[in-house]
Amino acid sequence: MKHLAVALLGAVAVVSMSAGAFAQNAPVIGVSWNNFQEERWGKWDEPAMKEVLSAAGATYISTDAQSSATKQLSDVENLISQGADAIIILAQDTEAIQPAVQKALDEGIPVIGYDRLIENPGAFYITFDNKGVGVLMAQTIFGLVPEGNYVFIKGNAADPNADFLFSGMMEVIGGALDSGAIKNVGETYTDNWDPTNAQREMEQFLTVNNNNVDAVLSENDGMASGVVAALAAQGLAGQVPVSGQDADLAALNRVALGTQAVSVWKDARALGKAAAEAALQLAGGSSMDSITDSVMFNGGPKGVDMHSIFLTPVPITRDNLNLVIDAGWISKEQACQGVPAGTVAVCG
Repeated sequence: MKHLAVALLGAVAVVSMSAGAFAQNAPVIGVSWNNFQEERWGKWDEPAMKEVLSAAGATYISTDAQSSATKQLSDVENLISQGADAIIILAQDTEAIQPAVQKALDEGIPVIGYDRLIENPGAFYITFDNKGVGVLMAQTIFGLVPEGNYVFIKGNAADPNADFLFSGMMEVIGGALDSGAIKNVGETYTDNWDPTNAQREMEQFLTVNNNNVDAVLSENDGMASGVVAALAAQGLAGQVPVSGQDADLAALNRVALGTQAVSVWKDARALGKAAAEAALQLAGGSSMDSITDSVMFNGGPKGVDMHSIFLTPVPITRDNLNLVIDAGWISKEQACQGVPAGTVAVCG
C-alpha cells in the first residue's frame, strides 16, 4: 500500500559537520540545476546549500541545464568527471535523466533527487510534501469559492510534481467536481512552468468561457503571475482567487494586494540545507536509511520504494503574511508595496 510519510519542517535536524570532519579528504558536492533562472534556486536554495557545505569544508560545483533535458544529461556526466562525491539533481525531465543517474550510481556516487522525484531505488529523494501543497492550495481556494467555474493551470508534464499537486487538489475538491458544484472549464499542463505560457493559456480559457471563470488553481507562483496578468487585462484581477506556491516575493506582494489568494510557502532554505546535509552524509559513506529524518516513500507513478525526506509547507494568505516577514523571507516594505492602508493587518 502506498504511503507518504511526512517529516515536520521544524524537525529537520542540523547535522554538525565541521571542516575538521573532512579535513583528510574534503568532499566535492555537485548540483545539477534544471533552470537557474527560476527566482528561488539562486536566492534561497543554493545559498542554503553553500552555507552548509562551506561549514563542512566541502567543495561546491554546479551546472545549469537551462531547461534542456539533453543538456542536463551531459551536465551530470560533467559533474562525475569533475570528481563529485555526491550529486544533487533538480531534474528537468525525471525520466530523461535516468541514464545519467544510473551512471553516477554505478560509479558509486550517491544521487539525491532534489524537489522533484527521480524514481530510482538507488537514489535519495528530498522535497516538500507536494501532494500536501496541492491540498493547501485547494483548501484555500475552495474555502473562498465552494462552487463555480474552475481553471487548472498545471506545471510541466514531465515533472511528477505537477501530478502530485493535482492529486492533492482533487482530494479537496473532487467531490464538488463530481456533484457539479464545481465545473472544470479549463485544464492544461504548462511547458517548463513558464509564466508566459501560463498567461497565454489563461487568456485562451477566458476567451472560451466568455470570462466566466470563478477561481484558478495555478500550481506555482511564476505561473500565477501570468494568470493574474491575463485576469488584469480583463479587469478581473482581485475578483478571481488564484493559488500559487514558492512564496516568490512578487507573489507575496500579490497576496497582500489581493490579486493572489494564497502562496504556499516552502522554505527553500530548509530544503537546501537538508539536501546539503544529506549529501555530506552520503558522501561520507552513510547508508540512505541512516540519513537524519529519512523515511520510506513509494507514492510515485511506478511505486518504487525510495529513501526520502519530506518537509512541511505552510499556506500564506493575507491573514498570516506576518510569518514570512518575521522569518526574514521578505521585508515588510516589499510585501506591502502599494497596499492601501488598513487592508492588511501586517501592513498597517
